[in-house]
Amino acid sequence: MDVEKGPLDRSTAAEYASWFRALADPTRIQIVSLLARQGRPMAVGEIVDAVEVGQSTVSAHLKVLAGVRFVLAERRGTASYYRVNEACVRCFPSAADVVMGRPVPALPAGAPGGRP
Repeated sequence: MDVEKGPLDRSTAAEYASWFRALADPTRIQIVSLLARQGRPMAVGEIVDAVEVGQSTVSAHLKVLAGVRFVLAERRGTASYYRVNEACVRCFPSAADVVMGRPVPALPAGAPGGRP
């Protein structure tokens, strides 16, 4: 597969930059990692306990992550539960490959956009 030699188009570059910015913080990396490893929606209090950062800080980080859809929120009564957005997380390594001018790896069978 030939890789284009020119730069990414501006809109794609802007989207990928927002993803990289969202992950440019150790606490946000911890939050995404926690949610991915737990594999279930978690309340903000559970996340606070796990990453040992204050509730307002965790909420601010969740807002950034939700803004680029790395995490998804659902309301249950008065509480918000957060879960990792599997589709977005699956796309991230491909985004890094595209930025670096490498061929995009094939998605695994059964993945959105992958082979059935």
